Amino acid sequence: MRDATEALIVIDVQNDFCPGGALAVNEGDKIIPVINAMLADFQVKVLTQDWHPAGHSSFASSHKGKAPFDTTQMPYGTQVLWPDHCIQGSIGAAFHEHLHRDRADLIIRKGFRAQIDSYSAFFENDQTTPTGLEGYLRTRGVSKLTLVGLATDFCVAYSAIDGAKLGFDVTVLETACRAIDLDGSLDIARANMRAAGVTLEA
Repeated sequence: MRDATEALIVIDVQNDFCPGGALAVNEGDKIIPVINAMLADFQVKVLTQDWHPAGHSSFASSHKGKAPFDTTQMPYGTQVLWPDHCIQGSIGAAFHEHLHRDRADLIIRKGFRAQIDSYSAFFENDQTTPTGLEGYLRTRGVSKLTLVGLATDFCVAYSAIDGAKLGFDVTVLETACRAIDLDGSLDIARANMRAAGVTLEA
């Protein structure tokens, strides 16, 4: 069993990010047995859940003439436009049925504000609106994080970089992650994580 100062953060292992989902990550379901084994080994365990209202501003369908994976400018910067996904209360937003979600101490929902997307487990995409995760981890005495989940190059990477900026010792276990890899986004994400001081483990 890991020390109580270590936390496992499981990012967005939801139906819409797994094969057959609206924004499926290739082999997204293959990481679940590895994550389940890890959930039994950590004393502090947090799951994140993408939780968008219908018509969210990050959906391509909310922007006339735009297609999924196009970009647009938001007040907080460039935003990739996604297929409609993880809509609140939908089957797609639910955790994958094989994930041992009942082992979690806390579930952080993100992306529920209609006008702003949220990749990171710590902040929405404006980089200032907190999710509350930092405060939870601090009060539990956590200093070291291991991140797993979907997708490596978006929500996992943003969470890892923010965690490192906040002073946590952050490791991303890549065998328990899968990437979208949109136009080289995985290599960029890896470089950005390393630059932020995140440890990448194969």
